[in-house]
Amino acid sequence: VHLVESGGGSVQSGGSLRLSCTASGFRASYYLLTWFRQAPGKEREAIAGIDTNGITHYQDSVKDRFTISHDRASSTLYLQMNGLKPEDSAMYICAADYLAMGENWFRAGWYNYWGQGTRVTVSS
Repeated sequence: VHLVESGGGSVQSGGSLRLSCTASGFRASYYLLTWFRQAPGKEREAIAGIDTNGITHYQDSVKDRFTISHDRASSTLYLQMNGLKPEDSAMYICAADYLAMGENWFRAGWYNYWGQGTRVTVSS
């Protein structure tokens, strides 16, 4: 499995960005794709996940502002981020694995496949 993120950048508070992650090399038709982020000095945290059935989960802090989607035809995972805040500044990393969308979707240790990340900086 190969994951490559893009779309990060610098925006002002209240602005929007759309992140992309090309995801290829899956051996099965069912898998889970999740966006994580990691700010300097903080733990990696899951913010949004989607499985190949279209079921989604969001971290409470982003659920009214961010939207995760997956275009299987182009093998691309997206994260539309609106209403960005300075506290959203972080490295955003996509992860994947052959997992069920269950109560452990947010646990970084459950994922074996990771991209290199794309940086998002939100200024006040």
